[in-house]
Amino acid sequence: MTDIENEPPRGHIKMVYMGPVAPHWEMRSDFGDKDLIDGLRTRVDARLVLLPPHDPQFRRNRERVNRDAERENIVIEWDLGYEEEEEAVS
Repeated sequence: MTDIENEPPRGHIKMVYMGPVAPHWEMRSDFGDKDLIDGLRTRVDARLVLLPPHDPQFRRNRERVNRDAERENIVIEWDLGYEEEEEAVS
């Protein structure tokens, strides 16, 4: 079994919130295999296409997208159009 943390990333994507008019999200890729990125894009679109960041379902679907990118060893970053607060650990 290989340790994915020691391997270089296979790609990079940035999820950008485009505003209140659907589609809400644009996925930008800096590098990575086109087929790999397009496969992830299809799954991301299914989860996020109609969800703005303030929708309660967004948080759950965002975590699913993050896990999916992690499994594929793709670096993901989010641009929600505002600074996010760090969640306090109690």
